[in-house]
Amino acid sequence: MGAVEIAGISKRFGRGAAAVDALCGLSLSVPQGGVYGLVGPNGAGKSTLLRIVAGLVSADEGSVRLFGHPASSSLRRRLGVFIEAPTFYPFLTGAELLTVLGRTSGVTPEPARLLTRVGLEAAGNRRIAGYSLGMKQRLAIAAALVGEPDMLVLDEPTNGLDPEGISDMRRLVRDLADKEGLTILVSSHLLDEVERMCDRVAILSHGRLAAEGAVADLLGEDARLWLDATPPEAVLARLGERAAAVDGGVAVAIARDEAPALLASLAQDGVSIFEARWIRRDLETVFFSETRRVEP
Repeated sequence: MGAVEIAGISKRFGRGAAAVDALCGLSLSVPQGGVYGLVGPNGAGKSTLLRIVAGLVSADEGSVRLFGHPASSSLRRRLGVFIEAPTFYPFLTGAELLTVLGRTSGVTPEPARLLTRVGLEAAGNRRIAGYSLGMKQRLAIAAALVGEPDMLVLDEPTNGLDPEGISDMRRLVRDLADKEGLTILVSSHLLDEVERMCDRVAILSHGRLAAEGAVADLLGEDARLWLDATPPEAVLARLGERAAAVDGGVAVAIARDEAPALLASLAQDGVSIFEARWIRRDLETVFFSETRRVEP
């Protein structure tokens, strides 16, 4: 049973010639536990899908199931949602904000504990007007945790953060999944961060599913030996179809235990080798390869 099951979801905005198809018969399943990433170009439908899951937008066609049952208001109370940039009353403190949200949600939160969960324990009594963007992003996650949800829906939680803030957010998301057992559905345009943070990924393009699977499976296990060698033509000519020019060097499809003999042989033939390292596909390579296959 998946935490979220999307079946044949379609959504169009506007009418006539100006209409935009945000989602086109999209189906996917988000398993319980771990971090599930949504990636895609601008306009691919990521935010629209998250809004539909959260109940903020209605689908034109298709269905959403949450925790094995048709989505409903009661089931959506098991979700903690953070959509787009966080906006709060600046005159409140972080602790006051969480208290107010708890009252409006019919629960009695523990602001100090929530702030500690997201690393803001020292800032709970400061006014939000003095929070940095990274602190506001963390506060938004604390706000999403007010109702003690089973799942978080996060839309671009690293948006606008500096490298340190991005790294901190990645660790926070992983801790919530690994240490607290939450299911986390997150969208992002930072492919390197998605690769590091997520267990599974869905790549969207033009409102359709371009690829989906475990990150390790999408990247593949086949590594190639990349050589910064002069002259590269000698390596290409010698290895034929097993070698290809890549990123200013030569990538060779070769077993790891064959590499020492190859390097020694190339050196004996007068090839100068300045660098040799193993490379594999990254999520960016997969992303561009898969999204180019999906036509609007």
